[in-house]
Amino acid sequence: MDASVDEIRVVTTAEPAEDNVRVRRVRAADVPHVIDLDAHVTKLAKAAYWTDIYRRYGRQRLDERFFLVAENGDPKIGPCVLGFIIGEIRAWEFGSTPCGWVFALSVEPRIRLSGVGSALFAAIADEFKRAGVGKMRTMVARDSRLPLQFFRSEGMMAGPYIQLEKDLD
Repeated sequence: MDASVDEIRVVTTAEPAEDNVRVRRVRAADVPHVIDLDAHVTKLAKAAYWTDIYRRYGRQRLDERFFLVAENGDPKIGPCVLGFIIGEIRAWEFGSTPCGWVFALSVEPRIRLSGVGSALFAAIADEFKRAGVGKMRTMVARDSRLPLQFFRSEGMMAGPYIQLEKDLD
């Protein structure tokens, strides 16, 4: 791996948070914080899952996979993981053109509405643009109001595909 990719790189700064949020690529030291945040939000402990996600999205194929964390940028308080977003460039779903897919986003509940989610969203959108794609997608359950409202507030809307499923019992 190119050593320069592992360096801390500020991708964007959240406007509403007054320079107190920095978004950068994930590092190994961030994984326990991601695991804790996810367990706090979802009430499910998935340490093995997040360790594997870090291995696949934080260390491999970094030109098309993006695992970003938002951290506190205030030097008086010190770094603290406030949220994360993960996505990748895909081009294999039934002939779709390459686009950026976001499949994970979480922000510490006590600081929601402070611009952290928007900073993460903007950062991954910038990464997708730099990689040469012009569209972003995600999936949200119809009854998941908070993520649905967030993504809509960021300008996302229904796309040209319909998700289908079948029970396998």
